[in-house]
Amino acid sequence: MAADHSSVSRTLKLLGFGVLAFAITTLAGGIWSALLVTNLQTTPAMPWSVPAMAVLLWLAWSYLGGKGPPRSTCEARRHYLRASKRSARTYMWAWIAGGLSVIALAGYWIVLFQLVKMPPNALSDVSAYPRITVALMILMGSLVAPFMEEAGFRGYLQVALEREFRAPVAVAISSAVFALAHGPTQGFLWPKLVFYFFVGIVFGATAYLTNSILPAIPVHFVGLLIFFTLIWPHDAARGLVWDDRADHWFWIHVAQAILFTVLTILAFQRLARVSAHDAGLTAN
Repeated sequence: MAADHSSVSRTLKLLGFGVLAFAITTLAGGIWSALLVTNLQTTPAMPWSVPAMAVLLWLAWSYLGGKGPPRSTCEARRHYLRASKRSARTYMWAWIAGGLSVIALAGYWIVLFQLVKMPPNALSDVSAYPRITVALMILMGSLVAPFMEEAGFRGYLQVALEREFRAPVAVAISSAVFALAHGPTQGFLWPKLVFYFFVGIVFGATAYLTNSILPAIPVHFVGLLIFFTLIWPHDAARGLVWDDRADHWFWIHVAQAILFTVLTILAFQRLARVSAHDAGLTAN
């Protein structure tokens, strides 16, 4: 009976961390969206929403990392955020693996869009607004998600999962929750859910291997910028290969996805060895 109670308690605790991860990212995204819309409707020439969100982002990050009341939860918050500094070699290999994975994922996204009919991830028409305002807002939008999603999903949720499951299972569960969290905005379409699941695998593996969410944040930021500016704006123009024969660009993107997946796996293997070596030096 006690074992059953303990199992239920652990399950409820993990569900709570899942809800918390959703809440962290949804609240941050909602606040940013509200600030952005208000800014564009009132004073588009003055992008005040960007510094306002930067302050809120810093406050949220600080609190999740253990600062602020109550003091009784400071250490737990710091532990679950998992924002630990790592060696230069670890950062380098995490960024190499992450950069290669972004190229692979870009290839998969383009190929999937030509295999399955989906609504494009097109940005709203911003041609009427000052370019500097649009550029700053894209930059801030590309910062909010990396900080809050890494904190919620690869920090709090995955740290809790790693206490209960082996690492591959913990990463897979956090990635599945991460994919589902994108459903309300991306649509619960299987290609997009699969895509975001593998995005979660990349960042979840990085967090586990380095025992820190910090190395993934720059990769997440750059990846979003690439998709915002180079991938998503062209989604609407991508035709289905079933309606027309696949052109040479389709096969180039297929090759891109496969080649860079192999290179990503090799880079992650190297990251695992580097991280293990650095952990051994720290322990000694």
